[in-house]
Amino acid sequence: MKKVFVSGCYDILHAGHIQFFKDAKSLGDYLIVCFASAEVLHLAKNREPAMPDEHKKIILESICCVDKVISSSDIHPVLDFVTSIKIERPDILAVTEDDKNIEIKRKLCGELGIKCIVLSKKLSVTPISTTDIRAGIREVKELPLRVDFAGGWLDVPKYSIKGAHIVNCTITPKVSLKNWPYNKGAGLGGSAAFRLLEAKNGVETELSLGVGWQDPAVIMETGLCVWRSGKRAILEYKTNPDWLEKKMLILWTGSSHTTFSHVNKKRDYKLIKKAGEKAAVAVKEKNLKKLCDAVKMSYQVQQKEKMQKLPEIKGAWAKKYLGGGHGGYALYLFPDEKKRNWALKNIEQTTKIEPYMDVY
Repeated sequence: MKKVFVSGCYDILHAGHIQFFKDAKSLGDYLIVCFASAEVLHLAKNREPAMPDEHKKIILESICCVDKVISSSDIHPVLDFVTSIKIERPDILAVTEDDKNIEIKRKLCGELGIKCIVLSKKLSVTPISTTDIRAGIREVKELPLRVDFAGGWLDVPKYSIKGAHIVNCTITPKVSLKNWPYNKGAGLGGSAAFRLLEAKNGVETELSLGVGWQDPAVIMETGLCVWRSGKRAILEYKTNPDWLEKKMLILWTGSSHTTFSHVNKKRDYKLIKKAGEKAAVAVKEKNLKKLCDAVKMSYQVQQKEKMQKLPEIKGAWAKKYLGGGHGGYALYLFPDEKKRNWALKNIEQTTKIEPYMDVY
């Protein structure tokens, strides 16, 4: 009996998957389908499953050409099925021609004495991807952007500090692919929002650029959030940000910036952590004065990093560059609407923003 092995996420099945299974089965007598387990998706692929593993297994088992269904267990972004394929010992590993990791899989097959066969994609219907289906289900037309108060850079995996926190908040006006009311390269998490609007994996994209996960994490979560510093986004605390209404504005500094170009600059991570801790307390207490103190600490870090001094604005309690700094927008916090309105009226390049949280 000739056994054929295939692997994938198979999160939301579509016609392309079924055709692939049929083509793979035609290569032998017995088809084994290995799907990425929830743990693998979460830890190795930075994704959440569309459904529980037991549901996915039952659906895959119901396909007539599939003889056996197993879940992968190796925490690896590509070869999560190594243990399973060693146990099953198939004759053939079938992959699709658009698989970006064919050479890695060929090498594994060579080591295990398994034949690797690449199958072309042939469909009688218009092709669609799991990402396309997810986008259609979510129907994301617009998203908020975000301001970061403290703890920035501690979401970059290589700079994470155990016990530290990142504090941020989503804002309006929202953006869409057709309407973007802000400058680009602005430090507001715009690149992450753009990827999410395209129904792409925002976290994976940001991490691939060498930056952190905080932008897509808070944009998808919304609200005023306290995150744990670490290699992946863990939300520790979230609150309604309505107590920040009419107290924020952003100032365009005159030049754009790209966060990834500043990742490796030297900076005071101890002070960043201290600012994050103060901001976390401020959020839990809904204390504007303490939040402003945390923002001031963050600005101290930015000054040590040789960023240009931001202009003073009458009535503002605190200010800082947003995102990676060295350009883009700066955030200013005010004790009340009256002082903010004065700034909006009298200071050029200022824009009113408001805190935002989804209501389910």
